[in-house]
Amino acid sequence: MGVFVFLPLVLPLTAWPIARLAEQHLHPRTATVLLSAAAGVLAVCSTVCLALLMVVGTAQLPGNPLPDGWSDPEVREAVPYDEVAGRAAIPALLAVVVACARTLWVHRRVRRRAVRALEGARGRSVAVLPDGEPYAYALPAGRGRRGRVVVSTAMLSCLEGGERRALFAHERAHLTGRHHRFLLAVHLAARANPFLRPLRTAVSYTAERWADEEAADAVGSRRAVARAVGKAALVSRGSPPGTALAHFAAAGPVPRRVAALLEPAPAVRSWPPVFTTAGLAAWTAAAGTTVSALSSANSAVTLFLVLKAATPL
Repeated sequence: MGVFVFLPLVLPLTAWPIARLAEQHLHPRTATVLLSAAAGVLAVCSTVCLALLMVVGTAQLPGNPLPDGWSDPEVREAVPYDEVAGRAAIPALLAVVVACARTLWVHRRVRRRAVRALEGARGRSVAVLPDGEPYAYALPAGRGRRGRVVVSTAMLSCLEGGERRALFAHERAHLTGRHHRFLLAVHLAARANPFLRPLRTAVSYTAERWADEEAADAVGSRRAVARAVGKAALVSRGSPPGTALAHFAAAGPVPRRVAALLEPAPAVRSWPPVFTTAGLAAWTAAAGTTVSALSSANSAVTLFLVLKAATPL
């Protein structure tokens, strides 16, 4: 395999041009799904490969509990500089586990705080909290509870009638589309492999754009949504770092969202025709994602099969 065994660790570098193409030329819904899937696959492949590199590189160390066949020279030839790579993989894999665990912990803690803040709040689908801090976010459904739109009185006071309707439509779109799942997936992927951070940034933007478009359709005015987004961004502090809760003015850049809302609505088709700018961008992004994912998966699976073949029955 040679140096190709390291492909799953570095191929996520291709995420940057893919992310740029997708967020600029694809419908926000298509871009969100495509980039989230790519981030998840690439993150899993790189983490599995990192674990296998650690196994191969440390199998020859005395006193380890691994099968003797894994320390065979023919197995170790699959990984260049196996001793160095294996030992370096130990702290790297530990960092991945700690970072992902911390992200899940922060996300769960923020959701718990949000649920506690809603205790006693009236309304099933919308909760208006008497708070001087302006905010609005979508709280996903959980154990025994429905998803709710949470907004403070300070935020509502900053908006007019049509803008308030746009805000509620925007947050309901987050709940209906289950955007928190996409956001959490790319947050974890970026923690597992820092090269995937462009995908996290892109999905944070496209998920908000997706909700913007749904809100514009619901209220029948793209300008009303644009004004609501702009006003909310001026007064809101956004969401806590590390959480996948969707905030009305958290993801940016907000000027790009406003500019997109002042333009005609993007085509609603899930996949544009090939011989168009959007179509070329879609197929380029999809092809790049597929090649990266397949190459990463091939290297990880090949290394796994090498270890399996060397494992005594």
